Amino acid sequence: MNQTSHNSLVSFIWRIADDCLRDVYVRGKYRDVILPMVVLRRLDTLLEPTKDAVLEEVRFQKEEMGSLELDDVPLKDASGYVFFNTSQWTLKKIHGTATNNQQIMLANIEDYLDGFSDNVKEIVTRFKLLDQMRHMADKQVLLDVIENFVSPYINLTPHDREDPEGNPLPGLSNLGMGYVFEELIRKFNEENNEEAGEHFTPREVIHLMTHLMFDPIKDQLPPVMTIYDPACGSGGMLTESQNYIKEPEGPIQARGDVYLYGKEINDETYAICKSDMMIKGNNPENIRVGSTLSTDEFSAHRFDFMLSNPPYGKSWNSEIRYIKDGKDVIDPRFQVELTDYWGNKDIVDATPRSSDGQLLFLMEMVSKMKPVGVSPLGSRIASVHNGSSLFTGDAGSGESNIRRYIIENDMLDAIIQMPNNLFYNTGITTYIWLLTNSKPEARKGKVQLIDANLLFRKLRKNLGDKNCEFAPEHIEAITDAYLNFAPIERELDASGAPVGIAAQVFDNDDFGYYKVSIERPDRRRAGFSTERIAPLRFDRSLREPMEWLYAEHGDKVYELGFLKDQAKAIAAWCEEQGITLNARQRGRLADTKHWNNLRDLLKAATLLMRDIGTEETADFNAFRDAVTKAIRTHKIKLSATERNAILNAVSWYDETAEKVIAKRHKLSSDDLEDLTTHLGCATGDPADFGYYRQPDGSYLTYETATDLRDAESVPLKDSIHRYYLAEVKPHVEEAWINLDSVKIGYEISFNKYFYRHKPLRSLEEVTQDILALEEKADGLIADILGVEVATKLEPAE
Repeated sequence: MNQTSHNSLVSFIWRIADDCLRDVYVRGKYRDVILPMVVLRRLDTLLEPTKDAVLEEVRFQKEEMGSLELDDVPLKDASGYVFFNTSQWTLKKIHGTATNNQQIMLANIEDYLDGFSDNVKEIVTRFKLLDQMRHMADKQVLLDVIENFVSPYINLTPHDREDPEGNPLPGLSNLGMGYVFEELIRKFNEENNEEAGEHFTPREVIHLMTHLMFDPIKDQLPPVMTIYDPACGSGGMLTESQNYIKEPEGPIQARGDVYLYGKEINDETYAICKSDMMIKGNNPENIRVGSTLSTDEFSAHRFDFMLSNPPYGKSWNSEIRYIKDGKDVIDPRFQVELTDYWGNKDIVDATPRSSDGQLLFLMEMVSKMKPVGVSPLGSRIASVHNGSSLFTGDAGSGESNIRRYIIENDMLDAIIQMPNNLFYNTGITTYIWLLTNSKPEARKGKVQLIDANLLFRKLRKNLGDKNCEFAPEHIEAITDAYLNFAPIERELDASGAPVGIAAQVFDNDDFGYYKVSIERPDRRRAGFSTERIAPLRFDRSLREPMEWLYAEHGDKVYELGFLKDQAKAIAAWCEEQGITLNARQRGRLADTKHWNNLRDLLKAATLLMRDIGTEETADFNAFRDAVTKAIRTHKIKLSATERNAILNAVSWYDETAEKVIAKRHKLSSDDLEDLTTHLGCATGDPADFGYYRQPDGSYLTYETATDLRDAESVPLKDSIHRYYLAEVKPHVEEAWINLDSVKIGYEISFNKYFYRHKPLRSLEEVTQDILALEEKADGLIADILGVEVATKLEPAE
């Protein structure tokens, strides 16, 4: 279907809604009627030619065979499709026999809908179509709606037709149906100020994806092929992939069987997809409804090809309980095995942040890949993503773990950057990810990046956010670049602006990096004072409400049961102050024992202050020793946590103070050898890793100043120690590497790899351009710049 026919069909259907439903539904609710009616009429038109054959089969089974239950198989054979209708009615017949009695017509419609096979009944149920029919009958508009949908001027079949005047009415393909669906959704939701809820994939993007998916192996396709889309929408990717493989005049002309599988969460879209699967002769049972993330519907399946445009920027908070139990991932699709910096293997989290679940769909497809041992071609995946999938998430995060797993297992084949404003409901930049677990030898250990951001042609009229498209020559250029697997330098036009396509090939580990903490020693000054120890009376996490309670009630807060009686007052005060407390915090706040423990801690600190005095010192090590000695002398019972709470209360960072010692290590020659082997450094280098040799041969490690901690990202191809010596130590002499902190991350930056610096123009050129405008500015610019401009004087008359 061409663009003109598409627009005409959408306009015709929109007029049906506007003419018939204006006083019955608000405009944003037109979709509740129009979308199911489009699907119903589409199925109805296909069954019209074989209606008599189906009715004859019904008569035969009932009268001659004496069957109480109808056999579906002969009925499907009679209809020519995997669905049928055993009632005497078609929409045209219902319209042709209709009277002003809405109840009679509604009864006929109920009989008609009840005559469908179960697979169509499910679609009718998903659309809640019967409820809509009843509502329209009650409002006296049902006949008008049906009359418009059986009009000879609208063609919802896949076959070309003519209207009564002989004008062509092109057939509506599966993808064309998807376009009509998307456009109607967009128009309906604009009326209701809503988002469309999905990013329908443009036809040319699907064509590009099918070329990238199948062209490299077009001579090796297996005799039986399975194709899967975990967010199949109206099924456009599935059926277009099938068309590309099976098209008699197409580039592949494969003779094998193609089986389509998909899952869709939206009932309307699912109904569209399932109806088109039935029309195309595919097995509708392979299309499932529901959340792909919540339920692993195809857990026992592995697929040859997978294509998808999953939702991006969409929260999966409502589905977390099916995937994670607290912090533990319970769905094996979203767990991966990775090796840490020290070579230890572990099963780690492969879930992205809860605000964006697009990478979960990618991992769903990765989990459905066929092992190469089962199929020599393995599996191939093409998935559309926005930019966040390339770089969001630091080393060790779920997003980074996903990228790392895919790249380190040599699955990432290529990523193609597409133009902005290519999709209907978003103007952001999008990317096609190509994955395979069976790379050809030349591509092993490599990733190809293709920047096609500048390849597009403008549309004459915008379709939502879509203002451009790929032309066939653009698809060919991208496909050729992918197949050639060679760098391409972007060309420049006459003005020096970049044009065309660019491509680069990278090693897998070019995208990886070590995330390592760089530490600096803590230097602390310390000294007791009444003001410094006073906050020990209160829990740091509950300081505000505890201070208020103590100010209000004094020592009553230490009386058993008193605080529980103040629960309402405490809640009211917290609400007034804008403080939110969870159940655990509320319990601690009302716990008399907790209050008494904190008072005892303050008493202990007061006793220590009397013993040690209030003189400040720059040597925290000596101060800490004195506190420890005083605790022992007075036999004060303090846990390590309570002791540290006192020390933290009476000390603070001071860059002029002594370094705070963490531990003194006495290392034998064997111990030292083990240490340097572990650190991967020479005998004289432990200081670079936080082990400082002392004159007596021992080694000191220092406490870390957490506020001064820094993090460095070191490329995998570099050495952390070399990087430290070159980039850190010259600037911060006393810093050291914390190797225990190292995490491995992966990210991909198209801007970094394809950015080309454009030199600034010279000052002379800029000045000349400015002065060229001077004549239009009446000398203002010259005055500002302090430049004299020669002017041509006209002779006096």
